[in-house]
Amino acid sequence: MTRDPRYDILFEPVPIEPVVARYRLYQVPHCNGMGHRDPTALAVMRGVKAEGGWAVVCTEQVEVHPISEMTPLVEMRLWDDADIPAAVCVAELIHRHGALAGCELGHNGMSVSNFYSREVPVGPRCLPISAVTSAVDPVQARRMDKDDIRTVRRWHPAAALRARTAGFDLVYVNSGLLQCITDQFLSRLLNDRIDDYGGSLENRVRLLREMIEDMKNAVGDRCAVPVRLSTADLTTGLSFDRAEVEDLIGLIADLPDLFDFHLAGWEYDSRTSRFADEGHGEEFLKGPKQLTSKPVVAVGRYTSPDAMVRIVRQGLVDLVGAARPLIADPFLPRKVEEGRLDDVRECIGCSICVSGDYTMSPIRCTQNPSMGEELRRGWHPERIRPKTSGARVLVVGAGPAGLECARALGQRGYPVVLAETSDVLGGRVVREAALPGLGAWIRVRDHRVLQIDKMPNIELYRARRLDAAEVQEVGAAHVVIATGTRWRRDGIGRRHFTPISVQGTPVLTPDDLMDGSRPSGRRIVLFDDDHYYIGGVLAELLVKEGHEVDLVTTASEPSTWTRNTMEQGFIQARLLEMGVTLRTHPSLERVEQDMATLRCVFTGCEERVPADALVLVTARIPDDDLAHDLRVRQADWAAAGLHSVTAIADALAPATIAHAVYEGRRYAEEFDDGPVPTLDRPLRRELPALSPMP
Repeated sequence: MTRDPRYDILFEPVPIEPVVARYRLYQVPHCNGMGHRDPTALAVMRGVKAEGGWAVVCTEQVEVHPISEMTPLVEMRLWDDADIPAAVCVAELIHRHGALAGCELGHNGMSVSNFYSREVPVGPRCLPISAVTSAVDPVQARRMDKDDIRTVRRWHPAAALRARTAGFDLVYVNSGLLQCITDQFLSRLLNDRIDDYGGSLENRVRLLREMIEDMKNAVGDRCAVPVRLSTADLTTGLSFDRAEVEDLIGLIADLPDLFDFHLAGWEYDSRTSRFADEGHGEEFLKGPKQLTSKPVVAVGRYTSPDAMVRIVRQGLVDLVGAARPLIADPFLPRKVEEGRLDDVRECIGCSICVSGDYTMSPIRCTQNPSMGEELRRGWHPERIRPKTSGARVLVVGAGPAGLECARALGQRGYPVVLAETSDVLGGRVVREAALPGLGAWIRVRDHRVLQIDKMPNIELYRARRLDAAEVQEVGAAHVVIATGTRWRRDGIGRRHFTPISVQGTPVLTPDDLMDGSRPSGRRIVLFDDDHYYIGGVLAELLVKEGHEVDLVTTASEPSTWTRNTMEQGFIQARLLEMGVTLRTHPSLERVEQDMATLRCVFTGCEERVPADALVLVTARIPDDDLAHDLRVRQADWAAAGLHSVTAIADALAPATIAHAVYEGRRYAEEFDDGPVPTLDRPLRRELPALSPMP
């Protein structure tokens, strides 16, 4: 197949002096949870994106000096020449596939605590640090004097020269998200100086201007020097307004070689699909592009090439930036170029990828289970090794794990039978995608069903609930149990290890609500002991349908784990705006006579609240009855030609949808004549080199 001519504009070259991007498709800097700890894994991951057809592939933010290090976050470093070899590896693997390599340098000023280096943070004024981890660290930055400013200016071109030595083609000045020192100097809110670097906009922009000039003088003969700049402060609205942003761009319009526009803070720039549609930042691009003759790149979680074409033709951007969409599908450009749009894995906007940065663990993706596994497990988003036998595999359950397992086994060439109890494929994805704000999640199901439909070696049983005897009659040599999970009805979970006493009050679970059951009363107590998204979503659902909801959580805030996906603040704001009563810190102890007794986890003090019905969001139980029944019949396996039965994903231990998809891919990747025992599967690690002994 060939490219549709309407997408030709995306594959035009764009000069970014003194280099040229071969296409308009540009991977902007994004974090990954690997950084300096896993440098080879990081390099291989970036290389795969270049292989997928992105014209420019950038690093995450790269630390320039120990006085601006981001511990506990794990980012790349160019502190000194010892960091160059790791950077060389990144640039080389990007260049191997014809892409330009970009390095985003940044000094984080007042947004980091320097826990590793123990250096005192610096910034435009003396204030408590505002850590990117959202921690309230007992650290303050000191006000920079002129000598400090000259020193910081010296560090950036020094790091830029290291980046050039490593082979990078673009070397950024990062001034975005209010996390970087130049952005902090730009902010009216953070900069109260009365010297040449404070007060008027011309003074507040001085450090940024000087840094761009310093970088251009250092590496501009061979490298483009982009600047990453916020077009709006959506966190406080007080750092700069729209008119001032346009004045700022006018003051530096001809200095950088490219403008990378985005929104401050990061949680607004990378809002999840639950709270923002694709292209939600376009209104902030309509003026800035016209203020400079230099090329502009910006993101919008665009997964549709038609939307990409639109924003180019409308003059909003010259290059289409992407982070989450190419995490979901690194080969999106190649698929557009080859006319294979139905093969694109569209980002669902859940931001589980961001959680890797906040949890200091390798990046992961719900749609793309190979993300972060390119080196340590040798997975590739498009390729998988061929089958080693003709063994037939039965996959029971067509939820996210079963669909991915069947798809990947089918791609390897194995004959597969996929059996699903329902006549609708997708399992929990279908049910959760029907909840408020989660509609984009159905893409997990849709992509895999579309791929499975193309494979003649995959046989599909719909609306077939197989028992153990029927499984053995299928004639499969290996059986995968991907039957999912169900929510507990007894309240056992993180807080309670024995059932909660409930007398006379109706109890519902998330499964009940997703199946269409509703409480008959008006006052609902929802006990969220899960702490991820489902409790908040169900509270929203119930309020929309006319109920009054008390959301009870032992945490200090609802849906607290969503801090790792940068959603928590949006969730709490929405629940409060909808009138949900948030009861933080108590545990649900018992319910009797339509009254729920709550107990503070700190003081033990109790209070009672009305409860016409109770919704328990606590823990889940694997739906593993079929796996158990088959193991009981193990003596009959040989006669049926059955060699193994393996439970995966939620049927083994409940977790996220991303983990379910990963488990499905993992079984298919590691399957040969029989699955490798779970605890014995290899994992390729990177180890630090030892320094000379003192």
